[in-house]
Amino acid sequence: MSEHKTMPRIAMRGISKNYGGVRAIRHADLTVQPGSVHALVGENGAGKSTLIKILAGAEQPDTGTIEFDGKSVTVNSTSDAIALGVQTVYQEPQLFPDLSITENIFVGREIKRGPRVDWAAQAAQIQELLDMIGLPHKLATAPVGDLSIAQQQQVSIAKAVAGDASILILDEPSAILTDAEIQVLFSIVRRLTAGGVAVIYISHRLDELFEIADTVTVMRDGQTLDTYAIEELSVTRIAELMVGGITTEEKELRTFDGIDPTLELRNVNVGETLNDINLQIRPGEIVGLYGLLGSGVAEIAETVYGMKHPSSGQMIYRGKPMVNKGPADARRRGITLVPANRSAQGVFSFLSIGFNISIGDLAKLSPLKGWVNTRRERHIVLDLIKRLGVKTPNENQPISAMSGGNAQKVVIARQLLSTPKLLILAEPTQGVDVGAKEEIHRLIGQLAASGTAVLVVTTDLSEVLRISDSVLVVREGNIVAEFGAEATQVDILAAASGAADIRKVS
Repeated sequence: MSEHKTMPRIAMRGISKNYGGVRAIRHADLTVQPGSVHALVGENGAGKSTLIKILAGAEQPDTGTIEFDGKSVTVNSTSDAIALGVQTVYQEPQLFPDLSITENIFVGREIKRGPRVDWAAQAAQIQELLDMIGLPHKLATAPVGDLSIAQQQQVSIAKAVAGDASILILDEPSAILTDAEIQVLFSIVRRLTAGGVAVIYISHRLDELFEIADTVTVMRDGQTLDTYAIEELSVTRIAELMVGGITTEEKELRTFDGIDPTLELRNVNVGETLNDINLQIRPGEIVGLYGLLGSGVAEIAETVYGMKHPSSGQMIYRGKPMVNKGPADARRRGITLVPANRSAQGVFSFLSIGFNISIGDLAKLSPLKGWVNTRRERHIVLDLIKRLGVKTPNENQPISAMSGGNAQKVVIARQLLSTPKLLILAEPTQGVDVGAKEEIHRLIGQLAASGTAVLVVTTDLSEVLRISDSVLVVREGNIVAEFGAEATQVDILAAASGAADIRKVS
């Protein structure tokens, strides 16, 4: 690609960053021109977030240089970054919900005349900002918590502009927006770039890059591969660059023809979130659900577990229509869930491993109501610790003292206490090391071999390919593709990003 003749707004060269023994970035370069939208893409763990944190001053690089408008700079803090004009808007708005739009935008940087706030000047600037983001003036005094998520995001952008942004980082800005709201976002971005602002746009929705981006930098395994003009690329080509070519996972081909499903969803709709979802999962089968943030994969799992309720359609469980009134009802039926957010939803942090396992089914350990058979409890807990290979000196160790991989095994052990017919795993290896990931994958295979139907919800491409007998790709609340054993990472990523029509590959 030909070099631009204008001076780059920002040039990051030779950036590396280690966290202990983990190398988050090996070598990264990023050059962004003023007045352009520069997309930064890569799989989870490719290094995008770390690179952006370095630019935003939240992290410092181990090696490398940063130039701003041709001058070498040092960004030691977020204050340094803000002074340079670097502003970041995250997918979850970072605002004070009880304060008004005006108060949120000017908090900590009020316009003053002498010692007093110049309310008239602030009101005039707020009107200009609201015009820019397309919100009515009457909302200036409205509490931000009363606004929609899309409107809150617009306010976040207005706050960045009020902070004299010359580089605006948008981190997955469209993940939680509707198509109409995305178009509003794009119109705001175009106005900003027309005024010379450089926009760094991070997104897993590859199809939308062709509507908004001028250039694309691809990261893989902690390195920047290259930067391309958007005209040089297609969604499939970006996917190939992100995953390193077309690869498949070698695994045993298993068939489940003729086996009655443990669970079947027939044209299930959940409000405006899920549309005509159809899926089947049989005893011993591992079905992977893959989708980007906001695609609807989490909502499918929550619906099966009774956390959300279908507005239409039917769920058939073990041959009979099922209406889950809630998670407790699901557990009584033999349906269990291992949540993605283990720290908030999965563990009692300061209690022992034994407690965190046995709490899964106290009725099984209580021959008399209100009394736990502690000898039986210890026997079952130690058996599960041994079966799952949990590394611990004893069952009394606090779970907070364990590694991520071992804590995840404990959460899985709790679900096994009740011998589930259907096990739902949300991001089963998120935040664990490679060795623990292999052990958890082996465990999932053993559970399936014992007859448990396993539904895996994951954003890890290699994981969904490695452990699943079939993969359903979800996009915008729809199952858009179904893949069998011959699926590749590129197939799945392209389908999730909008490059593939509804199809089935066996």
